[in-house]
Amino acid sequence: MNLLTTTLAEAAKAIKSKAISPVELAEACLDRIDLLEPKLNAFITLSGDRAMEAAMVAEKEISRGKYRGPMHGIPYGVKDIFSTRGIRTTNGSKVFKDNIPDRDSTAVRNLNAAGGVLIGKNNCAEFASGGDHSSLHGAVHNPWSLPHSPGGSSSGSAASVAAGMLFGSMGTCTGGSIRGPASYCSVVGLKPSYGLVSRAGVFPLSWSIDHAGPLTRTVEDCALMLQAVAGYDPRDPSSVRISIPDFAAGLDGDIRGMRIGITTELNEGASPETEKLVNDAFDVLRRLGAIVEEVSVPVTGDYATVAGNVITWTEAARIHAPWTDRLDEYSVGVREKVLVGSVMPSSFYHKAQEMRRAVQRELDQVLDKYDVLVGYVTNDVAGLLVVGTTGGTAMGMASARSSTRPYNLTGMPSISVPCGFNSAGLPVGLQITGRLHQDSTVLKVAHAYEQAAGFHDKHPEV
Repeated sequence: MNLLTTTLAEAAKAIKSKAISPVELAEACLDRIDLLEPKLNAFITLSGDRAMEAAMVAEKEISRGKYRGPMHGIPYGVKDIFSTRGIRTTNGSKVFKDNIPDRDSTAVRNLNAAGGVLIGKNNCAEFASGGDHSSLHGAVHNPWSLPHSPGGSSSGSAASVAAGMLFGSMGTCTGGSIRGPASYCSVVGLKPSYGLVSRAGVFPLSWSIDHAGPLTRTVEDCALMLQAVAGYDPRDPSSVRISIPDFAAGLDGDIRGMRIGITTELNEGASPETEKLVNDAFDVLRRLGAIVEEVSVPVTGDYATVAGNVITWTEAARIHAPWTDRLDEYSVGVREKVLVGSVMPSSFYHKAQEMRRAVQRELDQVLDKYDVLVGYVTNDVAGLLVVGTTGGTAMGMASARSSTRPYNLTGMPSISVPCGFNSAGLPVGLQITGRLHQDSTVLKVAHAYEQAAGFHDKHPEV
């Protein structure tokens, strides 16, 4: 089995038919990690022995006819802010370098209950605070071009999936930390509806904006992994009680007659090559029979990014209050953001929440007329890694318009799907966003585009 080209769905079928065993698959992934990890640095902690034990249990269960479903026997990873019982969970920080939790996060518990085989903890930015590397474990490298960034903060998750080290990994997203790395690494990354996937046991950055979701090689893989982690969790106060659909059932490629809006203000300022690739993607959607037209979102364009930054760093300051006596162990960029958040006047936070509601109203109104909204994920391809960068402060970042941040504010499901490569061979992603709790619609459109465009069949030569 070629780990670089095999999808999670294909691996699941091979396991179910006993064409390959979970043990063989886990061994193959660990061998590939051994080969590529010195180049990519995509993991902070590997759990090879425990993975092999889990794979052996899965193999025995399947041989006895106790097949649990598509995740059974599938090697996966999680961003190293997901708590894992008995496995080091560092949050990408020196402050937690020796932290070994005594319970699993709900997402890990659910994946393990579905028969998944946890291979290890993916490298990420410190405290998931943006950027592409942790101060504890160094930079993650992009499999498409090692000198380039894989995006952040779910950097190791995206890189490991793109490089064929894993079949899927759980990331988190506060302003674009799933979709950005997915775009830069040419994989699929879904920020689900707020409350659909539990964040219990996930170290928070901003409690009212954080999301947890899967990064995979294809949209179908994403639907299968989402199926395993979605659902109500009393441990998470933001978790919602809704009926969970079969996310893969609607991936039929038929989007004829669907109304798709191009968010004008969120698609300004792209590099010429990114603009062309995303416009080409719009044309593919039209050829598939969708009605694609531009729609104006001026309030969102003007206010979403600044509101998101103020809320994020004000809430982050409260979260990090217990460790203020250890701020010297934080990287400079994260320390600056926490300090700025700690002195933010309450009036700023309240104003930002008012701006958030205005963004919510505007996007709700637009999505009354359209099934999904589309645009670019980032306005350009990955830049070169700048190891040791301090990043900007919370207020300094407010002037940079983000095309991903608005949908964290509103909680709407939003996905990045590969939509091509620039002249240097670096990937670009298409963002597709839908109404709250209409994750199935977002996946349906993404899958139809993915299958028509064919970029999921291209893989890096690491």
